[in-house]
Amino acid sequence: MTAKFETVLDHGAVVEIPLNKLKKSPKNVRKVPHSPGDIEARAASIAAKGVLQPLVVEPERDDAGEPTGFYLVTIGEGRRLAQCLRASRKEIRKTEPVRCVIDTQNDPSEISLDENVSRTDMHPADQFEAFRDLGERKGWGPEEIGARFGVSAHVVRQRLRLGAVSPRLLAIYREDGLTLDQLMAFGVTEDHARQDQVFEQLAFNRSPTLIRRAMTEAKVSADDRRVVFVGVEAYAEAGGAILRDLFTEDRGGWLEDVALLDRLVLEKLVALATELRDTEGWKWAQAHVDYPTGHGLATRVYPHRVERTAEDEANIAALSEAYDALTEQWAEVEDLPPNVEAELAEMDAELQAYGDGYGFDPDEIARGGVFVVLGHDGQARIERGWVRAEDLPPPVEPEAAEDDGTPGAGRGELVEGPTEDEDDDEAEDELAPLSDRLIADLTAHRTAGLRDALSENPDVALLCVVHALTLRTFYPACAPATCLDLRSASTGLGQYAPGIEDTPASRAIDQRHEAWARQMPQDPREVWTVVLGLDSDSRQSLLAHCVGISVNAVRAWERRPAALAHADQLAHAVGLDMGAYWTPTERSYFGRVTKARIGEAVREAVSDEAAERIASLKKPQMAQAAEQLVVGTGWLPPLLRAAVAPVEGGSAEAVPEGEADLADAEAAPAIAAE
Repeated sequence: MTAKFETVLDHGAVVEIPLNKLKKSPKNVRKVPHSPGDIEARAASIAAKGVLQPLVVEPERDDAGEPTGFYLVTIGEGRRLAQCLRASRKEIRKTEPVRCVIDTQNDPSEISLDENVSRTDMHPADQFEAFRDLGERKGWGPEEIGARFGVSAHVVRQRLRLGAVSPRLLAIYREDGLTLDQLMAFGVTEDHARQDQVFEQLAFNRSPTLIRRAMTEAKVSADDRRVVFVGVEAYAEAGGAILRDLFTEDRGGWLEDVALLDRLVLEKLVALATELRDTEGWKWAQAHVDYPTGHGLATRVYPHRVERTAEDEANIAALSEAYDALTEQWAEVEDLPPNVEAELAEMDAELQAYGDGYGFDPDEIARGGVFVVLGHDGQARIERGWVRAEDLPPPVEPEAAEDDGTPGAGRGELVEGPTEDEDDDEAEDELAPLSDRLIADLTAHRTAGLRDALSENPDVALLCVVHALTLRTFYPACAPATCLDLRSASTGLGQYAPGIEDTPASRAIDQRHEAWARQMPQDPREVWTVVLGLDSDSRQSLLAHCVGISVNAVRAWERRPAALAHADQLAHAVGLDMGAYWTPTERSYFGRVTKARIGEAVREAVSDEAAERIASLKKPQMAQAAEQLVVGTGWLPPLLRAAVAPVEGGSAEAVPEGEADLADAEAAPAIAAE
């Protein structure tokens, strides 16, 4: 029975002592003070349940050995500080009675040490299950449980999730068969069957990273391009569930209903495509999640400079002048008045409505269509101007000969001229047409002259090459308006590497191509004037683009050893670094090669030990582990490594390391054929 506080000094007595009569004992062996968080947690616990264990105290005595009326806390200093914290917050009185046990026989330092040494903390698994029991049996939520134990609601949610892990895995954790990090990785979901399944699958490597990836592999990460496009909010409003990892930074979690997400993505893309078709007037519009490789369309037209009316030009000039004047007037003011800001916004909107001076002709829009594709960054990628074969305009009839009206001119056949037996008057008629054979003879001599003259003029020759390649690049469906018999082609790479259209290299090429296409005239016969008007740097840039997109260094079913050797020489000449364009991942490489190749890559990129560590894994897990190990090392497979420099006095074989067998196999029949 607890006695009221009086001067009670008997050993073992249980008394209630006013809080303000308790002091910290100098003989307490704990020298490192309790953290503020610990004191907060104890205060919350005491507020909810009271002081469950009495403090152990001894009477304080003065130098003469007389009691001072105060008591020194040998055991329970944390509880005393927690009550002092509550008193400072006016939750209790400073004289609040505290249940204490008097100890006058034991050595204070010894029992203080015993209190901290001899106790055993409960196993974390027991704590997790106890928290779960409180939630299930008493119906308390994380906030209420946290308030009663002085921990945050987030910590409670973590412990509840760990308490809900498969009983089998909790039992293994109790026996030290799993670490806490591994248990937290399994706790990313509450699916016991999946937890047990992954535990069996990852029998040889249960790193937390692999466990977490396996637990979420059927779900979609919140940073996936589809989620960025649709938005997590729209997905949630449609009833989709979101899985959050309570133990790591999960970058928004994972979306569990993949079918719902894909439906929302396609619906949004289709709505955007329909809106573009209806508002801009295109003949058709198609929506695709991935770029439609091999779409089979005939050609594509690009926006070109649109001639504005004199009235529009005057309006644009006036608006631009007024906008610049108003901007300059208020340039020194940091916060513009609302009326000025509104006026600037209105003028800017009017200027934007006029566009940038580029667009499509109405007949191009009436024949063409639009692709709306989901880009790698989660934004809709819109490609206008694609034309089907059946929608191409009818071919233009060749113009009649302008010089002498020769019959058959432009048709390609040769017609004999008049014979010696024909009427002399007709033969001597100065207006009689030249024969096709004579025309061919004369123009053949002119061609020879042109060839020789052009061969002596490198600047004009370069101009002709740029002109011819520009026509082939930007007007593939038209008859070439050049007298040079130069041809180029751009092989589609999507048939070899699905999704390559959305890679950094392809996106850069597309942007460059569209920028040049906007500068091309609609009539290919005017291209010569455009090329002639370019400065030297621009002309070389245009040439480089046209030549660049004609490169074909794909190793497929064709045997092209000489061409592939040149590709290696070209890669060396331009200093190609494939590390800037390609990254080895499970999807791009490791999941598509043998386990031996995976081990070889890890050995080269990391170490022999790392390769040995993952060698016993099944291939899918080995590929995933390899991606984690190799990322950031700069490793590339042999086919993508820097080409060998040409040797002095000749050209090097320039065959990537490890691919000599392939090169030899290709070269053998070529040599035999020669």
